[in-house]
Amino acid sequence: MMGRENYSEALKLGKKDYHTRMLRGIKPTLQVLDDIMPERGEYSEVPLGLVQIPADQLVGTKTVGRSSSFASNFMPILAEDTEFASKWSNLSDSHVEEGIRDPIKAYEYMNRFYVEEGNKRVSVMKFFGVVSILGNVTRIVPKRTEEKENKIYYEFLDFYRLAPINYIWFSKEGNFEKLQEVVGKEPGEEWTEEELLKFSSLYTRFSAEYQAKGGNKLKITTGDAFLVFAELYGYDAVDEKTTNELKELITKSWEEFELLQEGQEIDLKMEPSKEKKPLLNIRLPLSSTKLKIAFIYEKTPGTSAWTYAHELGRLHLEQAFSDEVSMTSYENGTTENIDSLIEDAISAGCNLIFTTTPSFIQASVKAAIANPKVRILNCSLNTSHRYIRTYYSRMHEAKFLMGAIAGAMAENNKLTYIADYPICGSIANINAFALGAQMVNPRAKVYLEWSTMKDVDIEERIKEVGSSCVSGRDMMIPEEASRYFGLYHRTEWNMRNLAMPLWHWGKFYEQLIRTIMDGTWKYDDSSSATKAINYWWGMSAGVIDVVYSKYLPTGTKRMVELLKTTITSEVFNPFSGGLFSQHGVVEENPDRSLLPEEIMTMDWLADNVIGTIPKKEELKEQAEPVMKEQGVRNCK
Repeated sequence: MMGRENYSEALKLGKKDYHTRMLRGIKPTLQVLDDIMPERGEYSEVPLGLVQIPADQLVGTKTVGRSSSFASNFMPILAEDTEFASKWSNLSDSHVEEGIRDPIKAYEYMNRFYVEEGNKRVSVMKFFGVVSILGNVTRIVPKRTEEKENKIYYEFLDFYRLAPINYIWFSKEGNFEKLQEVVGKEPGEEWTEEELLKFSSLYTRFSAEYQAKGGNKLKITTGDAFLVFAELYGYDAVDEKTTNELKELITKSWEEFELLQEGQEIDLKMEPSKEKKPLLNIRLPLSSTKLKIAFIYEKTPGTSAWTYAHELGRLHLEQAFSDEVSMTSYENGTTENIDSLIEDAISAGCNLIFTTTPSFIQASVKAAIANPKVRILNCSLNTSHRYIRTYYSRMHEAKFLMGAIAGAMAENNKLTYIADYPICGSIANINAFALGAQMVNPRAKVYLEWSTMKDVDIEERIKEVGSSCVSGRDMMIPEEASRYFGLYHRTEWNMRNLAMPLWHWGKFYEQLIRTIMDGTWKYDDSSSATKAINYWWGMSAGVIDVVYSKYLPTGTKRMVELLKTTITSEVFNPFSGGLFSQHGVVEENPDRSLLPEEIMTMDWLADNVIGTIPKKEELKEQAEPVMKEQGVRNCK
């Protein structure tokens, strides 16, 4: 009797789904694998044996035979007086009394499952909300193609060999590899039974809270959301959260999930905004809350050129806003202590915090979520987070000018460019330098070296090549007092500095702070809706420049000044016209310039560059935190 009542309820669910899909013009019955499989000879079959099939990934039947007996949600649509209904009702009673134990037979294709035997069993168990169903599964493996879904599927197959997990899926390439890293596993390392159980428990808890919050309404997979969440808070730390703590964190992090469904869309601010709020709204926030600014550095100004440049920017602010803001700074930040440094800054009353290295971005986002009234900005490029803003400078504009100088000054056509990390934007710097050199000297070759590579003696390599011009680190380090910075000309007898690219962080910070004072900050926020906000200013904003030495010939200076004027006025883009990489044509349209996104995510080297982009495992340990957040692979 109960089985009949259950069938009646299931029939209502089936008819509702059927009619809803009919009204939308969508096929109202089950998908049929035979209708969507590749042509014979375009796939292979792999028996997987007994597999726990996630119920929500059972989406159809192998053949057309029984597909019309069910709505697309596997609920029945045949009348209650049919033999089908009677059999379904009996199965329902069996499930209640003793459970359905016989495994179904199914095929897996692109991580979706199609039933060959046991359609009614699946229907009954789905009606009762069973999470997974035991099945004897055969995998259909299509041939490799260049389609995104196919690439993701092959990444899944590689992951499945290490961890037989079929209940998580991603909408973006590279995420299965990221998941392996997030849970603390080396590439190619298999998971233990204990690790599989831990992951299953955590993912199940996360999924339940995420779906309860409305995750099924977002245009991303639960796996996409889980990966971002685990990256942000740490896999082990998330696992230790209670259910209530997990629920609270998911709620606070919701804008990050919403941003994902926008395709990680970024509102790129190429110039300081000229928009302002009405005059009556200006300065009212500051009258009650004075700005107290914290700068958090990875090293010290005395030991790091990068930190020194930002410290000069902070000192510039002290002069520009001596009576309006107060400032403090924290040195020697690491991925281990950054959380406590940000917490100290917030406890000290800082309401504007600059974290000055890409490796601090996750800590910045976490702190911003927990402290919504504090403005936090991270110095990184092309990163997509809604709770913080990121900022960087278009250094490739200056590097183009440096390359032009090097091309003009190198007697033997051999140049060396010393890069640090293969991260977002650094490849554009290398290529801009190479293109600048090539424009002035078509025979110029740029020999690329990486200061963070393992077991490489750069000085010895420069001697072997015999480069007459070298582009080293951007500026001097105070405590080293070395002359090997910027662009320098070297011979067997002497070395002369020729030029230096300048990060004018003071002007950058000053203009950012004025956006808060004049109301533009909030205007940017409201106008960007669900987009992440990135500031990426260049020569036109006065935040990038090139400084020349007395050794640079007057004619060369005039040439560079002319080029600088065209770039500043946006008449000329270094990445315009025909562009060629080491492997062929990148852009053949002589009238087209690369888009900002194409420049930021560049992963190729110009055809006159001698060298390669190193892999993560080829770099020193110090590179790992930066590569994790900003490695070229993560720029896309």
